[in-house]
Amino acid sequence: MADSEQQQGGAEFAIQKIYTKDISFETPNSPDIFKQQWQPQINVDLNTNGTALEDDVYEVVLSLTVTAKLEEKTAFLVEVQQAGIFTIKGIGETDLPVMLGSFCPNILFPYAREAVSDLVTKGGFPQLLLAPVNFDALYAQHREKAKQQQATH
Repeated sequence: MADSEQQQGGAEFAIQKIYTKDISFETPNSPDIFKQQWQPQINVDLNTNGTALEDDVYEVVLSLTVTAKLEEKTAFLVEVQQAGIFTIKGIGETDLPVMLGSFCPNILFPYAREAVSDLVTKGGFPQLLLAPVNFDALYAQHREKAKQQQATH
């Protein structure tokens, strides 16, 4: 059932399944929005969440919300939750959060990016290709914020 496996010193990583958990596309101001010149402000919100399903099996959900506005009017709103079920065995306690918060989202991102692009194009708008995301840097920022919050409380 695994799409990829890597064994190194007893460690094992396998992708069991990649799937779309939730998807939404809205064009609240269509068809009037199509009459305007296309120079949108694009906002991308990204979130990841990892949960244990059973021993050594985890679900990771990458949530993307993309909003395009022309002046104050929303052209479109796309929400995609791309999920995966992963087997992760034989790694240290300190490495598991990195796997769930960075490594697995890196695997899911191309699928979410494709879903966003397809929805935007099918919605009648020019193709939108999201830039690659450095999940390692985002994870490091998240950890640093968490440390700062702990230090202040």
